[in-house]
Amino acid sequence: MTVYFIGAGPGAADLITVRGARVLAASPVCLYAGSLVPRELLAECPADARLVDTALLDIGQITAELVRAHEAGQDVARLHSGDPSVFSAVNEQMRRLDQAGVEYEVVPGVPAFAAAAAALKRELTVPTVGQTVILTRIAQRATAMPEGEDLATLGRSGALIVLHLAARYADRVVDELLPHYGAECPAAVVAMASRPDEIILRGTLDSIAGQVKAAGVIRTAVIMVGRTLGAEQFRDSHLYSPERDRHTC
Repeated sequence: MTVYFIGAGPGAADLITVRGARVLAASPVCLYAGSLVPRELLAECPADARLVDTALLDIGQITAELVRAHEAGQDVARLHSGDPSVFSAVNEQMRRLDQAGVEYEVVPGVPAFAAAAAALKRELTVPTVGQTVILTRIAQRATAMPEGEDLATLGRSGALIVLHLAARYADRVVDELLPHYGAECPAAVVAMASRPDEIILRGTLDSIAGQVKAAGVIRTAVIMVGRTLGAEQFRDSHLYSPERDRHTC
């Protein structure tokens, strides 16, 4: 049997992929992060499915649930918020399933940064303004950042920075990026992206931390800092240009 790591999307239940919903509807066991995955998604599970909230389970207990279902001949839908490719803690589960000889597949989902960009009505890459997006976080008590990936170092690129898991530390983010981006650089924060209680904050690097505090945002948010957030005057891309020869590859 197979364990399916499914990206549940950023929050709205209807932002799960068609493939993810199909696998969920066919799996007799579902493990989900109760604090992050919308409860409405569980309605897609079979009526008699065994539902396991992993919010209070450690990695050993989660692995045991996955292996137990596999040994019982049951497929498992393992729901993760956003997309499994970033900040999802999927790697350590895969490693343990490899050791146990359990087959698994990954079903991608809509990441939080994409939902945040949609809420802001912004393309994060803009011709001649910025073509690079850095997805990162900052060092906290849980996990240190690898050498060379601290925010001050990444900020030297001038690229659009997207920070996950950093809303509590907005002041620190501002302090580390100000020398590289300047006080007037566009910045935004989107909390609970795609959900009914979504919060959108727009401002500059100098003002965004104050807005975050005033709005009481401390979790389930992404911080974005970069010139493309405020780009208005830029050249059209070559993709749809009338000057492009569409008869060549």
